[in-house]
Amino acid sequence: MLRLVLVFSLLFTLCLSSSAQNCSTYTSFSNNLAFSSCNDLPFLNSFLYWNYNSSSGSLQIAYRHTGVTTSSWVAWAINPNDLQTAMIGAQALVAFQLSNGSMRAYTSPISSYTTNLPEGNLQYSVSDLTATYANGEIVIYATLSLPINTTTVNQVWQDGLVSNDSPGQHSTANSNTNSKGTLNLLSGQSATGSGGSSIARNRNIHGVLCAIGWGILMPIGVIIARYMKVFKSADPAWFYLHVTCQTSAYIIGLTGWAIGLKLGSQSTPGVQYTGHRTIGILLFILGTLQKDLHFAYVFALLIRPKKDHKFRFYWTIYHHSVGYLVILLAIINIFKGFDILNPEKKWKNVYIGVIAILAIKAVCLEAFTWYVVLKRRKSETAEKPPQGMNGANGANGHGARPTYV
Repeated sequence: MLRLVLVFSLLFTLCLSSSAQNCSTYTSFSNNLAFSSCNDLPFLNSFLYWNYNSSSGSLQIAYRHTGVTTSSWVAWAINPNDLQTAMIGAQALVAFQLSNGSMRAYTSPISSYTTNLPEGNLQYSVSDLTATYANGEIVIYATLSLPINTTTVNQVWQDGLVSNDSPGQHSTANSNTNSKGTLNLLSGQSATGSGGSSIARNRNIHGVLCAIGWGILMPIGVIIARYMKVFKSADPAWFYLHVTCQTSAYIIGLTGWAIGLKLGSQSTPGVQYTGHRTIGILLFILGTLQKDLHFAYVFALLIRPKKDHKFRFYWTIYHHSVGYLVILLAIINIFKGFDILNPEKKWKNVYIGVIAILAIKAVCLEAFTWYVVLKRRKSETAEKPPQGMNGANGANGHGARPTYV
């Protein structure tokens, strides 16, 4: 079982991929427009083309976003502030296809993480704003008037789904949260924002730690407790193994949980975050109660309590119930995390495989331990002397009924 943890920790590194297309090979712009510079944006299958006159600040752009449908919106923006708050303050050009088949292109200054991209004026003057949709890609055309002699800008690009001719919130997958960077308009050199990379890295660390701690080590600890204690020779070693495994799971999971709290303050609020966060807090509370109970019971073992203590029965019911609830909630929340991170499908399949293997092992051990227990009971029953023989009520016992002649 511990091998599964090692394999999972090595394999479960969330990966990102981007399109390998080259912007320079594309020339099918409307009105036969031509651009002197272009850049392959590293995320969301996007490309930027531009002509720039630094002496006048005139920036003519074509933002091309491939792999979208008629139910998608796309946006490209310049943020005059910084990349740490790439979304807040972004001066966006937005485009999507309306339900009547026509294209809508407009400007939207972004001031909130919960924005639905309302139309409004930008800090920069914008002209010739249009958009096209064809062959699964949207192209936005516009001319922006930047401050004279501007050389580098902070750019942000994004996509999402349209509902009832209104843009919805974008995904929080790594490719979406990383879609920002700097662009040198003169040299064409670009770089992704370190802030986005840091958040993505922390999300991956959060996911891996929680999956290993809450989602793998916790179930292994329960398997140890349930099936090792059947063997008398393993008592009390099984308990200390159980506590060690669960404590390690708690520490690893708690570290991931703390990182998750930090990420929550940096992320766009949403319904899927609310449920994930709520379950995470509940797991922390229940897990902490379990650890306190473990420590209290370890101390009790040191003074050798009797197993028939009047509180032992209630402790067992509580401990087992909360333990199984923690595992159930942990697995549910890990899958919610997969939906939020949206990694490659293979990583979700890896976790499903690990849980399936643990479940199969648990079923096999359940059958085997029942066999051991039933066999032991049968043996103990066979070893007991028949009632009335050599016992308190037996014929030769002190309590035997006297024989009358």
